Amino acid sequence: MQVFHQIKSVREALQQAKNEGKKVGFVPTMGNLHNAHLALVKTAQNYADIVVCSIFVNRLQFGLNEDWDKYPRTLENDIQKLKSVGCHILFCPEEQEIYPNGMDAQTRVIVPSMADVLCGASRPGHFEGVTTVVSKLFHIVQPNIAVFGLKDFQQLAIIRRMTEDLCIPVEVIAGDIVREDDGLAMSSRNTFITAKERPKANQLHLSLKWVCEQINQGEKDFQLLENEAKAQISAAGFRPDYFNVCNSKTLAPAANDDKYITVLGAMYTQGARLIDNISLEL
Repeated sequence: MQVFHQIKSVREALQQAKNEGKKVGFVPTMGNLHNAHLALVKTAQNYADIVVCSIFVNRLQFGLNEDWDKYPRTLENDIQKLKSVGCHILFCPEEQEIYPNGMDAQTRVIVPSMADVLCGASRPGHFEGVTTVVSKLFHIVQPNIAVFGLKDFQQLAIIRRMTEDLCIPVEVIAGDIVREDDGLAMSSRNTFITAKERPKANQLHLSLKWVCEQINQGEKDFQLLENEAKAQISAAGFRPDYFNVCNSKTLAPAANDDKYITVLGAMYTQGARLIDNISLEL
């Protein structure tokens, strides 16, 4: 695996591959990699000849109460993990390389209709940071395809809208959610769940499954289902952040005649904020 820190050098390496007619796949990350990230790399390998992974802890997507400085940096371990699954190129730039004019002067990319709801309501400015850095990374790597995990469904939907609106020639592919044996979605945040909380930490997933079962059985009172799911989460000892039944493409509240629906939820443990979702085709 080749490792690059500068835009110029990674572009040169990729241009050579593209001149040879090779298709490029891209998996952007913030590092601290686990099996779910590696599954995204494996998914990209199904669509591309060369797979590029990036590791960049993007300060722009951290909110005022979120500690960018404490985000785990595990580059050496990450490199070994990427090598183990056959990643071809790692791009891990410093902040100055990505934001040479400083973040205050950085041109921003905003998806206005989708960024301030759900996770965006709890994390103001987060998705503006995501779309800005992903847009930059897309222009640096210029991949044919890019893979994003379905666990972050709102992020996936926003990036799809961004690429559509800005006519970016990248096919955005969804990577399946990787789950623990009890259904808990795999996440680096899971390390902050206490041992006492862990046996019930799958409650969000259980409530999502319950709501989907009710919808499949014909229940159309989505607000009633949302309220009951929040009550289930509270009864398990956690604090619900949001729980919504949405149109899968627009993230607007689902209508009774929507064919594609995604049920999304977030809840707080003592030390972590967990997110999850399940999509339905009716």
